[in-house]
Amino acid sequence: MPDRRHTESVHRGPPLNVDPLADWRLTEEPFYQPVGHEIAAFDAARTARLPVLLKGPTGCGKTRFVEHMAWRLKLPLITVACHEDLSAGDLAGRWLLDAQGTHWMDGPLALAVRHGGLCYLDEFMEARADTTVLLHPLADTRRVLSLERHGELLHAHRNFQLIVSYNPGYQGLHREMKPSTRQRFVALGFDYPDPPVEAGIVVREGIASPELAEQLVQLAIRTRRLRDEGLMEGASTRMLVHAALLARAGLSPHDAALRAIAEPLSDDPDVGAALRALVRASF
Repeated sequence: MPDRRHTESVHRGPPLNVDPLADWRLTEEPFYQPVGHEIAAFDAARTARLPVLLKGPTGCGKTRFVEHMAWRLKLPLITVACHEDLSAGDLAGRWLLDAQGTHWMDGPLALAVRHGGLCYLDEFMEARADTTVLLHPLADTRRVLSLERHGELLHAHRNFQLIVSYNPGYQGLHREMKPSTRQRFVALGFDYPDPPVEAGIVVREGIASPELAEQLVQLAIRTRRLRDEGLMEGASTRMLVHAALLARAGLSPHDAALRAIAEPLSDDPDVGAALRALVRASF
């Protein structure tokens, strides 16, 4: 949720030159390695004022892609990590009572809609069902957000962009996205990059040697083959970067791979034993 002090200043009449979304502007360019035509597709969706749905496995670069696009567009990015207790009220806003009285506080979605920014709902399917209803009029040609508790119909700023992400591999474990919601979005599919590209990312982000990066990528490929043998997901690109950083910090490549890849991937004894054997074989 946004910082309360900052939000209160917005709704109590800040000076006209104050940027209400200053806290959500990126100050450094996030590294992102394109793997296809995703940047052009996002640009086209933005030109057409269409919301974007990112789908793909954990740690494959969805969030970094959104950060990179926010930087390219020079727009603030409000990210919400969705969870099972996240409600429509958390996104839209609520009335608050303090020493000065009762006042309205915009939620993160309302802030982006009102002032013009990218709103990224990460792992959207984790949120409560009422959040979907809130998004429907915002994700079609109406581009409006109903703040019922505030008695306001908020029309989206021309710079507003709605982006949601989810992991298709988790469907069935949680609830599925309804066609009435899915069909409002332009969808961009993400997956782990090809091995040479993924190794280059590990070299860049993990400050690793090309040799170590290649070893980690090959280990990841082996873990991803275990998905049919009880492992929900194989090692992500993010995990490989973590392993490289641990190795740079002083751990042996073997121990770094154990701590960053094998141990976090599964608590199942049999799957864990298989993962540790893969690490031993790789290093």
